[in-house]
Amino acid sequence: MDRPSGAQLAQLLLVGFHSMADEVIAELANRGHADVRPLHEFALRAIDAGADTASELGRRLSVSKQAAAKTIAALEQLGYVDKETDPHDARRKPVRVTPRGRDMMAIGETLFDQVRDRWAGLIGDRQLDALAAHLTRITGSRHMSADDLARFPADPDENNRTATKTRHQP
Repeated sequence: MDRPSGAQLAQLLLVGFHSMADEVIAELANRGHADVRPLHEFALRAIDAGADTASELGRRLSVSKQAAAKTIAALEQLGYVDKETDPHDARRKPVRVTPRGRDMMAIGETLFDQVRDRWAGLIGDRQLDALAAHLTRITGSRHMSADDLARFPADPDENNRTATKTRHQP
């Protein structure tokens, strides 16, 4: 393989992300989690780690409070979170991950590990570990945020519609 250009490398990294995420999302759908998206997993992990309000979730994911509230509403509709009443402040409704949400997170984690293991079978454990180490070094202390995932629509077909509109505009 020839040395990829910077743009080609960016595309390879993006396709790698989509390849892994799409495979896991498809299998989650087969296992009863049909409407889950990568952003949902990211938000659930933040909620589980203590981001129990829209304000806190927004801060953790680097998105607006309104965007976080929409994500919480979507997760609640899917049965992945529920709101409780704070015994000390009736106005506060902390969000908690439900057993269904925990189930989805556990299945997702296992599925991502399976994809990783299959990739290791293709290129070798040492090569994949080296790739991960290099990517960690290159990205430094930057952590992925919901803004990163928000670049990808919740509706997988939206990418195709956007590309088609862009190609057909004068």
